[in-house]
Amino acid sequence: MFYFLIDILGTIAFAISGVLVAMDKKLDLFGIFIISFVTAVGGGTLRDMLIGNTPVLWMREPIYITVIAGAVVFSVIFARHLKHLRRTLFLFDTIGIGLFTMLGIEKGLTVDLLPVMCIALGTITACFGGVIRDMLCNEIPVIFRTKEVYATACILGGTSYFILILLPIDGAYAYIAAILIIIVTRLLAVKFNIALPNIYKKIDA
Repeated sequence: MFYFLIDILGTIAFAISGVLVAMDKKLDLFGIFIISFVTAVGGGTLRDMLIGNTPVLWMREPIYITVIAGAVVFSVIFARHLKHLRRTLFLFDTIGIGLFTMLGIEKGLTVDLLPVMCIALGTITACFGGVIRDMLCNEIPVIFRTKEVYATACILGGTSYFILILLPIDGAYAYIAAILIIIVTRLLAVKFNIALPNIYKKIDA
């Protein structure tokens, strides 16, 4: 039940972020739904295909389509209010990557993958819905921008999880702590303009 709740919350967060991007691009209602849908389930779909978990989750559990549709309707109705909230898109996107990274890691553990593979799977789950969204919206995906700490936050949170579960604490606390580490890392990176080294500065120098 705990993991299901996390999955639903992550789906809602990513679905709303997809709606806001689609509306910023002035897409029609069908386009808004498609962008919201691929943002919410794109990473999870790729994850399930990689581990052979087919049919993929949203095909087996119709509740995900219902949740995404509800998020679309909510976001469209309250779009004006959401647009007036600064960094709303960023906040929902950040919450989404924190939740989905750990869901991907949990899926990797269920099929007995090594920790490094679980972290990779978690990063794919968290990031590739956004990659598909940005590509469809004719944008360079956030994960590939040098000024963004995105996948790095997922990797850091996933690594922290495997360190924390070695300590004498409840696994659920380690799980929640890892989610918070991902979210806080991304928030602090943006607030203090922390980014990965820009190799192009050295090349152009």
